[in-house]
Order: sequence, then C-alpha cells, then structure tokens
Amino acid sequence: MAQEQPVDIRAAGGVAWQPDADGGIQVCLVHRPRYGDWSLPKGKLEPGEHPLLAAVREVAEETDVQAVPQVRLPTVRYRSEGRPKTVDYWSMRAVGEGGFQPGTEVDGVRWLAVDDAIRLVSYPHDAEVLAAFAALPRVTGTIALIRHARAGKRATWSGPDDGRPLDVTGRAQAERLAPLVALVRPTRLLSASARRCVQTLDPAAALLDLPIEVDGDLDEPRPGQLGDECALAVAGRLAELAAAGEPVAVCSQGKVIPGALERLTGRTDDFTTPKGGGWLLAFAADRLVAADRL
Repeated sequence: MAQEQPVDIRAAGGVAWQPDADGGIQVCLVHRPRYGDWSLPKGKLEPGEHPLLAAVREVAEETDVQAVPQVRLPTVRYRSEGRPKTVDYWSMRAVGEGGFQPGTEVDGVRWLAVDDAIRLVSYPHDAEVLAAFAALPRVTGTIALIRHARAGKRATWSGPDDGRPLDVTGRAQAERLAPLVALVRPTRLLSASARRCVQTLDPAAALLDLPIEVDGDLDEPRPGQLGDECALAVAGRLAELAAAGEPVAVCSQGKVIPGALERLTGRTDDFTTPKGGGWLLAFAADRLVAADRL
C-alpha cells in the first residue's frame, strides 16, 4: 500500500517597512522565544484563506503593525517538523501601529535598516527575501486592478450589453474580492461604465464606505475604436492614478486589461485575467514596478 504523502503547510508573511528619520527604510523582524530566532513575521493560513489576506493578518498579529501590501516577494520552501512548508511573502508599507505587547509566540520586535536585518535574521531564506525587497525601488502608488465578475453570457442577455448584470456566481466572486480590495486601503473606487463592473465593486464599496466613480476611460473598445488605442488610454489612466500617490481600486474589462498591462510593463507576458480575478500593481511615481496576480 502506497504511503500517503504529507500535506504541505501553507503560510504567508511580509517585509513590513517604514521610512526612517534619515530618509532611509526600516524593516520589521520578530523574535520567537520557542525557537530563539529572529525572522520575518509570518504564520499559517486559516482554512480557505487567501495567502495575501493571511500575510497582512499575520504581520498584524505578530507585530501589531497595520500594513498595505505592495509587491510579491520570493516564495520560500523548506521542511518543518518533517513536512514540506511553503511561505508566500509580500512587501508591505506600515501605516499604523497599535502598541506591541510581548507574548509566548513573539516576545520582541525590532525595526532595522535592511542590511542590519539581513545580518540579524537566523535563516538564509529570510535573508534572500530581504535582499529581493532591497532590490526594489521605493513604491509610491498601489492599485488593485480587477476584472469584473461573472455576468452570464452575452447571447442570453436581450438588453444592451453594458446593462448585463452579475449572475449568482459573479455576486459571490464580488463578495470574495471585497476583502482583497480592502487590503490596499483605497481612497477611491473607479469602475468602467458597464453595470457588471460597477456591481463587482459594490461589496468593496459597502465594506469601505466609499462611492464608486464611473470612468468611461476604463471601458472596452467601442465600435470603430481600435483595441490598441483603448489599451494605451487605459494604461495612461492607471499611471496617472498611481502618480497621484493615493491607493485606488479599479474594475475594468477583459478586452482592456491585458493590453494595458503589456504597455505598462513593456512585456508581452500572459496578462489574461479571469472574471473575478485581478492584479496588485505597484508603481514608483508613474512607472510600474510590479504586477502580481491576485
């Protein structure tokens, strides 16, 4: 009889950072008394939890730091207590602290310059994650870019296509997206004109108590409009929003998002985005630094 393979342990964490008094950057490490080590804050996913939600939650629980995720960092894999373990990391800017209290899991927190943190951490894989963070330019703008959730099929909808609403699955997708959108702490929610785009942001709007701004510049090409022209316009709109320096969430459409990301990245990667899926975009001014799938 074949031996059952051990199930992977899934965990997530982050490199939480903040500016220091001299214009540099400090990152946060935790001390765990059980292991006697200094490491990046991280922890196991709860059942069904999205890794990005877990990363922000675990950083908050271990350090009492509230942070906004920005760029996905290298994934770490190793064995823990005889089982394979996978840890996903994101860089995240600290936006608030509640006052750390030592506990049995974490009894110390230190804010250090990146080079000092690399020297202090107890594990080479943490040093590698910190080195990847150090290689990034400083992120100044974050956008959650979402494709609208499922809205049935065009062929079964008798009215104008812009009026096609989310179906049952789409509404459930929109509900699941709302906590992810909230992680970037957007100050604005912008939607393409189509009803299904606006409805995709409805749960996030309710969660964040923000209005949804309808922006026709985020729409798919209209009859007679070239797709490349439309993608270029959307890319420009996203760069403009990022350059303003405030985090935003944007819901657009499947014929627009891949072309816009090609122009922003300068690459022809696969930017196909499923309905109810999206991207975490990080910018330095109006230049895209990273595009990571949600």
